[in-house]
Amino acid sequence: MNTTTLNPQPPSLALGTSIQQHVDCAISELLASLPDPKKVSADQRRGIIARYTAVLEGNFIYWMTGALLSVKSEQAREIIIDNLTEEVRDAHPEMMRRFALAAHAIPTDADAQAVYRDLTKVRLFVGRRSTVRLLIMMAFFEGFIQKFMAFLADLAAAQGSTEMEYTDVHGVCDIAHTQGLFRALDEEIALGPPEPEANLFEGVNLLTTLIRTVVHRTAPETDSKPN
Repeated sequence: MNTTTLNPQPPSLALGTSIQQHVDCAISELLASLPDPKKVSADQRRGIIARYTAVLEGNFIYWMTGALLSVKSEQAREIIIDNLTEEVRDAHPEMMRRFALAAHAIPTDADAQAVYRDLTKVRLFVGRRSTVRLLIMMAFFEGFIQKFMAFLADLAAAQGSTEMEYTDVHGVCDIAHTQGLFRALDEEIALGPPEPEANLFEGVNLLTTLIRTVVHRTAPETDSKPN
């Protein structure tokens, strides 16, 4: 009798697949929580774009640099350096600033205060440089941003803006960035699998809370501090 032996996935790849499925579900749930852009008031539109700008403009490169400092494999380093090179070479923070300016949504002190507490938690998490968890968070964020761009562009258009370079670029480039980060994650897991009891999605949970604040916050807390 002929038998066929199926080669199971290596443990690191199996874990990477499971993580990616969890991340995909987290992205889908977060996208499903977004309001209908057609039903968002002008003040809410301005606030969402402004709070998003307050978070992204000065923090994304810092977060990705934290990931670069945490990884050990050469392939992971190359993937993240490519991502950072694109961010710096094409001046993505300036792209973000122009997008906010055209949508009349430059962040105010109140916008910075609204995100301060949740943003601080993400910053401190990044500072711990927990490699696997940090890569998972960044893969989640890149994957979310790519799908969030259509919503953000709708808000900006309703604000009278025609400056869509930021949303156009990130609606495309972040597909490859997400895939690259999952490859980097597989490399790092192969080098050193996380402890079984580790909360692998701590960064995803922190970032999800921050994004919900960006989208749904209507007023800053009185005890918050400026960004």
